[in-house]
Amino acid sequence: MGRVAVVTGGTRGIGEAISIHLKDAGYSVAATYAGNDDAANAFAEANGIKVYKFDVGDYDACEAALAQIVSDLGPVEILVNNAGITRDGTMHRMSREKWDAVIDTNLGSCFNMSRLVIDGMRESNFGRIVNIGSINGQAGQYGQVNYAAAKSGIHGFTKALAQEGAAKGITVNAIAPGYVETEMVRAVPAEVLEKIVAKIPAGRLGNVHDIARGVLFLVADDAEFVTGSTLSINGGQHMY
Repeated sequence: MGRVAVVTGGTRGIGEAISIHLKDAGYSVAATYAGNDDAANAFAEANGIKVYKFDVGDYDACEAALAQIVSDLGPVEILVNNAGITRDGTMHRMSREKWDAVIDTNLGSCFNMSRLVIDGMRESNFGRIVNIGSINGQAGQYGQVNYAAAKSGIHGFTKALAQEGAAKGITVNAIAPGYVETEMVRAVPAEVLEKIVAKIPAGRLGNVHDIARGVLFLVADDAEFVTGSTLSINGGQHMY
């Protein structure tokens, strides 16, 4: 068995690709999900990857789930904090509920999951944490104050935790995807999507494999000198 990797939000979209790439590279993968049982079960059956259902924004739920993962697969050596949601709206129309939901799921989950694996990583003098940020956390986006704040927070979280982990063989990095062809992006009206692509120097949307390959690089054993970095994978749309 390879090193144990946990991917939050790991059964659909970018997370699905990350989980599959890690498994194909020899890692023992646990993919988490929040609510779509049909999609998760289909993913597990198709790929032979164990799935675990819980709310990553709930610390106690994370603690119970990670205990089960460790029991099933062994100590967690790699963590990919990918889970995320959107609850878009301009500030003058945004409810506190929408703010809290996005902050708790997108940013709070990074604390919950990292806090629960960091002691084991420190004891073994090895760990890889990759946090999935966003171009919108770097550049901002109209109608996404909650999402942009959470994703921007991830980039700061990454740099601070990287300083704490370096002496213990733990690297902490972030990836900031640009616009990637996922279910969420495909739902954008065609005329809006056309305008988005027109602003990408590479001339296309990203694909989930672009992001997954970045994760593979950062979690490798020999990536030990890369920490506190944000890898922007956005086709040149935003150079930060």
